[in-house]
Amino acid sequence: QVQLVESGGGLVQAGGSLRLACAASGYIFSVRVMGWYRQARGKQRALVATITSSGTTTYADTVNGRFTISRDKPKNTVYLKMHSPNTEDTAVYYCDLAMGKYSYWGHGTQVTVAS
Repeated sequence: QVQLVESGGGLVQAGGSLRLACAASGYIFSVRVMGWYRQARGKQRALVATITSSGTTTYADTVNGRFTISRDKPKNTVYLKMHSPNTEDTAVYYCDLAMGKYSYWGHGTQVTVAS
């Protein structure tokens, strides 16, 4: 079984910075992609950023240039550095891991951006 545990969420002031981490454990092999998604209240879950096993990154237009995704492969950990967040970034942030034909999710971590 694979487990993903997110950490680093909390309250941040607009214009500040925050770093989220997601540690994967269990039977992990051939990870294709790890990523971050978020779900704001009343909205659907949406892509934030992904990083492939080769290091290729993609970002949602809404965060491109402000957020940075990175990965520590030996530790099976993915990070999301949030630069200059705004109130629109308030959401529950979920970590995702794609391995083979399966996808695994964490339970999420709340990020609240105060104006």
